Amino acid sequence: MASSALTAAIILAAGEGTRMRSKKPKVLHTFAGKTFLNRVMDSVRALDPATLAVVVHFQAERVAAAARSYDESVTIVNQDDIPGTGRAVQCAMAQLTADGPISGPVLIAASDMPLLDADTLERLVAFHTESGNGATVLTTVLDDPTGYGRIIRDRDGNVLRIVEQKDANRSELAVQEVNTSVYVFDAELLTRAIADLKSNNAQGEFYLTDALETARSAGTVGAFTAPDPLSVEGVNDRVQLAALAKAHNRRICEAWMRGGVTILDPETTWIEDDVEIGRDAVILPGCFLQGHTVIGEEAVVGPYTTLIDATIDAEATVERSRVQESHIGRAANIGPWTYLRPGNELGEESKAGAFVEMKKAHIGNGTKVPHLSYMGDATLGDHTNIGGGTITANYDGVHKNKTRIGAGCHVGAGNLFVAPVEVGDNVTTGAGSVIRHAVPDDTMVYSENTQHNVEGWKPAWER
Repeated sequence: MASSALTAAIILAAGEGTRMRSKKPKVLHTFAGKTFLNRVMDSVRALDPATLAVVVHFQAERVAAAARSYDESVTIVNQDDIPGTGRAVQCAMAQLTADGPISGPVLIAASDMPLLDADTLERLVAFHTESGNGATVLTTVLDDPTGYGRIIRDRDGNVLRIVEQKDANRSELAVQEVNTSVYVFDAELLTRAIADLKSNNAQGEFYLTDALETARSAGTVGAFTAPDPLSVEGVNDRVQLAALAKAHNRRICEAWMRGGVTILDPETTWIEDDVEIGRDAVILPGCFLQGHTVIGEEAVVGPYTTLIDATIDAEATVERSRVQESHIGRAANIGPWTYLRPGNELGEESKAGAFVEMKKAHIGNGTKVPHLSYMGDATLGDHTNIGGGTITANYDGVHKNKTRIGAGCHVGAGNLFVAPVEVGDNVTTGAGSVIRHAVPDDTMVYSENTQHNVEGWKPAWER
């Protein structure tokens, strides 16, 4: 089935998620670098629905703003104060049919399943279409179904109803096949099925699951079992979030190891979905690889290193450091205890050593900044060496100014470059120099600093 056959998709994001014990809506909590809502919207959008709607209520403006940031074309539906998933769909369908009835399949998905994937959704919609069902529910089988609505089938295997945990009797609680809160309905049938929902249940809510009984009276209600239970696991509290994140991360690490990457300790290595790692790279314990980080072949990262949207070229080493939005060249050596803020470009075989901080610095091939230095808004040529304790004073209180140091320079320890300033090629600077003015090529420069000794400075009683 072509994914474009999906008439509409409705994502339910109205709930507070009280069990998260958070000031933030549950759908805006993060999982592997993206919010729950972002991840579910990405998966649903991959099916190319004619309309993608997100239903909001708790902190509606905040959730709506997030949804629009993920997809500018999203339709926002505001649920009123009447609670329940059934009411959310009523509000959504009222808005979607405001200009007249719609026809075709409508996908409904909860927004608290961060691993819900496009492949599972495509298979669900295809099964629904091919089977001719009026409605199809996505199910999974769990060893411990506690907390989930149970799928009750007839003798022929058709879905009779879904019973919520608090409304289930003893025999129904024993059922291990559960509702995932993902459905596909025929649009016309959905409109009829949600029209007469009642709130006579333990929660006093309008359940969308009750619409399946109405749908069953008008046609067949089928069920499609998700091939991967992890992909449809919901998150209700932070304990579940941690467990699901751990299980997902374990799979990611295993996939990279099978692809030729050495991960010494997967239990302490966290890798987000968009990370890329080359063959024969080595990831040591305690690493966090986040965003769109790219690690080249035979690079060594860690231990205890955080990379955020960083590019590490082949054969480079990054040890005990934090690197964000920076590019590390081939065979460069970073760390330990190096902080690379956004905007750095480090050349091949360059070095940023212990307790070095950089921001928007361009470091030439073979250039070394070994220790205890700050390079901000600075450009350094090839094969220059920076002495320990050197600082580019880039901020004058109003503007960030640039420092340019040429190739082949030898900068003494404890230098201070007061930007804006430009230093030519093959320059040598004396230790403790303050460089305020341009320095031409092939020059030795130093600052005179008169030393004064004051004898008897301390009172006698302190001696």
